[in-house]
Amino acid sequence: MKNILIIGCGLLGSSLLRRIKKKKLAKKIFIFEKSKKNLSKIKKLKLPGIIIQKPEDVMSEINMIIFCTPMSEYKKIILKLNKSLTKNHIITDVGSSKSNSLKIINKNLKKNISWVSSHPIAGSEVSGPEHGKQDLFEGKWCVLIKDKKTNFRHLKLVDTFWKKMGSKTVLMSPEKHDKIFSITSHLPHLIAYNLIKTAQTFEKKQKHNLIKFSAGGLRDFSRIAASNEVMWRDIFFDNKTNVSKAINLFIKNLNEFKKDINSKNNKLIIKKLIQTKKVRSQIIKLKQDINLPNFGRD
Repeated sequence: MKNILIIGCGLLGSSLLRRIKKKKLAKKIFIFEKSKKNLSKIKKLKLPGIIIQKPEDVMSEINMIIFCTPMSEYKKIILKLNKSLTKNHIITDVGSSKSNSLKIINKNLKKNISWVSSHPIAGSEVSGPEHGKQDLFEGKWCVLIKDKKTNFRHLKLVDTFWKKMGSKTVLMSPEKHDKIFSITSHLPHLIAYNLIKTAQTFEKKQKHNLIKFSAGGLRDFSRIAASNEVMWRDIFFDNKTNVSKAINLFIKNLNEFKKDINSKNNKLIIKKLIQTKKVRSQIIKLKQDINLPNFGRD
């Protein structure tokens, strides 16, 4: 790519920025970021890239556009860029749910313009450009979305781009993507938020200083629950059908655990605990985490 425009320069956007610069993947990197707080941090950190006020003014120089904003911002930005977009522009994003966001994209994006949606499975509970890392995507999966409107030349270029980011790529339909990640990502985050909310409610009702005595379980869930609230609101809304089904399945299994506990069904409880414990071994075997106690923390 000659010139790349990153729209939204928080954790993921600034990580892309750092990696693109290190690997010399673009002659120029442009940054469009509307948050004054983030802009101040970008300047203070002296991150590589040219900060612009109006992305439409530089579109003639741009080859690739990467949306790294919350998904609720897509429509507004697309409408701003439409007049200056051409069929040669390669557009992708890093959004965590796809079916509904693609409907918004297809409805508002100018005709004959290609958008290859992608989802790097990388991130953290922290947000902001100060937390970006040039190796954030190293060894991580990046899902590329393939549907009826996919431009295969652009798909190949986006695939190559993510591989240069250090990612392993896989193709999925938007429907398959959203079903999978409603269970592997969206539900766990929702559970974390709800668990912390439950602890807060308990603390208020019982008047105990509960947080002070946080054990490892609550502590680890609190890390997930510290994630960016706007991003996760968008994900929950965007993938609401699959998330709702995942919630129903979770409630069903939770009620079964409750029943087994109340009846002291030793055999069934032990069986469930052993079966679920095996998942941790599978995750380590697939190199999705490290085999160290306490997740490798001191």
